[in-house]
Amino acid sequence: MIGERLHRARKASGLSLRALADEVGVSQTTISKYEKGASMPSSAQVLKLAKVLGVKSEFFFRPVKVQLKGVEYRKRSTAPKKLLAQIEADVLNQAERWTSLLSLYPQQPVPEFSLPAGLPELISELDDIEDVVDHVRDTWDLGLGAVPDMIDVLESMGVLVIVTSIDVQGRLDGLAASVNGTPVIVVSEQWPGDRQRFTLAHELGHLILHGRLDESVNEEKACDRFAGAFLLPRKSVQQHLGDRRSRIEPRELYMLKHEFGISMMGAMMRAAQLGIISDAVKSSLFRFFSAKGWRTREPGDAYPAETTYLYRQLVYKALAEDYIGESKAAELMGMSTYSLREERKMGGMDAAAADQ
Repeated sequence: MIGERLHRARKASGLSLRALADEVGVSQTTISKYEKGASMPSSAQVLKLAKVLGVKSEFFFRPVKVQLKGVEYRKRSTAPKKLLAQIEADVLNQAERWTSLLSLYPQQPVPEFSLPAGLPELISELDDIEDVVDHVRDTWDLGLGAVPDMIDVLESMGVLVIVTSIDVQGRLDGLAASVNGTPVIVVSEQWPGDRQRFTLAHELGHLILHGRLDESVNEEKACDRFAGAFLLPRKSVQQHLGDRRSRIEPRELYMLKHEFGISMMGAMMRAAQLGIISDAVKSSLFRFFSAKGWRTREPGDAYPAETTYLYRQLVYKALAEDYIGESKAAELMGMSTYSLREERKMGGMDAAAADQ
């Protein structure tokens, strides 16, 4: 038990065997034996390990309850194995806290994910995905406007969204997996909101489209099309840009970005996919974006990043309903009991409200 948890905590911290050994004051071989279960650390060593790895000593003695299954990355070619292992360890730790929290409730407080009824059995063309997206949005009562919060939509449908603080250094585009049968999508808190939202919609595309695509249809391209259409539906594109354009002002794409939470490049691609602009106009815009350096960093303010509130809301709900006490609530949120008590007092919020 200790060995597997020590291995996970070390991976999450990004430390090598030697680096952790140096921090704790033992040999690399000793740490390796701890992780393999060939030797047990003393109480004093457990405390040192916990301090170095930023966990409570109790962490090492909890039974392992969750496993990531079906892990799939949308990653750049430069993502090193060490970074991927660090991300997976962080996701496992967060998923385990989720599982522990949900087990405290007498009835499940979140729905089980299920596919919308009425999806086509076979999708043979990328253009067919437009109808699939319209059907999903209609079934989920999303209408045709902007989705204000992608994380909230996915969580309300039973998808577990984990926002990792691991520094992905621009080398990871997303991670999808399942935990105890629940689909999991992982995004970085360091990304701008439009990138987070596209990744979330892309991974939702995998859940919706998997097993429905003709062998001639590339699944990654299909999920990209799904993501763009989900964030910026065709009728909305047509309402804002018209049915046919010979030219588009970059400012129009910028306004679409901040209304719908999709990148300027993504909005431009939607116009091309729907035949609003020709391939020649699209190529011209690509060259313009490249010349301006906008393919790396788009102009103006970044679209605000999203975050998840559901986990903390459920911790406070469990606290209010007396399913747990302060100590357990603090443990679930990774804070001290004192910090939790200060947070519960909401100190300073009255004064802040008065200033507004």
